[in-house]
Amino acid sequence: MASVKLDASQPIGLFDSGIGGLTVARAIRERLPKEKLIYFGDTAHLPYGDKSPDSIKYYSIRIAQFLLDSNCKMIVIACNTASALAYETVRDFVGKRALVVNVIDPVVTKIMAKPKLKRIGVIGTKGTIKSGIHAKKLVEANKNLEVHGLATPLLVPMIEEGFFNNKISYAVIDSYLSRPKLKKIDALILGCTHYPLIKKEIEAIYKGKVPLIDSGDEVAEYVYHLLKKDKLLNTSTKKPIHRFYISDYTEAFEKNTNFFFNEKIKLEEARIWK
Repeated sequence: MASVKLDASQPIGLFDSGIGGLTVARAIRERLPKEKLIYFGDTAHLPYGDKSPDSIKYYSIRIAQFLLDSNCKMIVIACNTASALAYETVRDFVGKRALVVNVIDPVVTKIMAKPKLKRIGVIGTKGTIKSGIHAKKLVEANKNLEVHGLATPLLVPMIEEGFFNNKISYAVIDSYLSRPKLKKIDALILGCTHYPLIKKEIEAIYKGKVPLIDSGDEVAEYVYHLLKKDKLLNTSTKKPIHRFYISDYTEAFEKNTNFFFNEKIKLEEARIWK
């Protein structure tokens, strides 16, 4: 595939199945305030966690093409399930037309910088946990690590419907975290970009004794260094205008998006499946 000359003024594209990737988008906005963001939430196929690997790859390729057509210089797969199952597929499809980043490798790098951690817990969707991607990458980097993954499939739909920071969500989260797999862990990886939205509840259950590792800040830092290395940091003095697309409009998504991103957001519907 022919190489394309990228320009610093081009936007950064991100995608997820729903609002979870906004945790990554928000972190990138805070770390790189001059960058324009184009976000795609694939609400038509939410949640990704219970879809087949082939379906995830298909969705990811179609969305990647949409972001390429939107002139993005970088595509951030802001979803752990898609990062686990479709990163290589998207990277090969995109080729040199844009940079491609996943949300798992920066977390692995973070863990490797903390040599005292020995027993790591991971919570995520069925797809992410079944892939074993965190355990594989972490043990490849340090064979002495113990990695214990637990699928928590109720959390994404619960968060998408706005059920968090209440008694219902606390009971569901507590039920998951009480499982034997997550006993005596040194740190917990929030293996889904939705989960930072319930970070306070998880911290309360662990009483602050278990460090939580989420991908948002780590990915933002990685994106910064990658763009800096390739001389693609946007230096414009104009305030960037971000755009937010969804594949199927839902009132809950709009409400949660505005609440979480802390500003009024206009959602645009992009029917790329039609």
